[in-house]
Amino acid sequence: MAESSEHPRSIRSFVTRAGRITPAQQRALAQLWPQYGVEFTPQPLALPALFGRAAPCTLEIGFGNGENLLALARAHPQRNYLGVEVHRPGVGRLLLALAAGALANVRVICHDAVEVLAAQIPPRALDEILVFFPDPWPKKRHHKRRLIQPPFGELLLSRLAADGVLRVATDWQPYALQMLEVLSGLAGLENLAAGGAFCARPAERAPTRFERRGERLGHAVWDLAFRRARG
Repeated sequence: MAESSEHPRSIRSFVTRAGRITPAQQRALAQLWPQYGVEFTPQPLALPALFGRAAPCTLEIGFGNGENLLALARAHPQRNYLGVEVHRPGVGRLLLALAAGALANVRVICHDAVEVLAAQIPPRALDEILVFFPDPWPKKRHHKRRLIQPPFGELLLSRLAADGVLRVATDWQPYALQMLEVLSGLAGLENLAAGGAFCARPAERAPTRFERRGERLGHAVWDLAFRRARG
């Protein structure tokens, strides 16, 4: 695919790892994808048509094994949820859980989130965006690969509806400080934390294996929440 002029793409923020995919996950990708999956195409999606209804829509970027996305979809059947993840085993695992729970309010895209946002998500179409525990790329020479940087922040902002909320979290403090600086510098985003810094952990966020691993290693977690201003 040619790079979008809106968001040029030369360095990916992730490394595609094949991982071990189980036979059940492979069957899910083959059999359940037509029900839950959305193919990447460089065309804007009509989200109400995609879900068969008009409802507030949350996008989760990099959902891993889908623990948080699944918990939210169960708790809020009145909302639509769209998940983007590049790792097929995690996608297969989520598809199995969606089918087991007979959930109809989730759709999944297995593709690079930057290209999905730039090409498939219309402006001001999302009521909430979640980016939890993106790769922190701790080595200085790799910082350019971090997802939360000014160009991507502008892209996220452009896809939020008025009063839409962006929630991010990391267990890597230097990245947390960079996120705070980047998002605080975007005109049109309001920090929801008292004092304009970090906020409390959202009670609804289901712990993922990445968060649990960080806890075992003694890592703290930094959460941010920003709202798009009206106008």
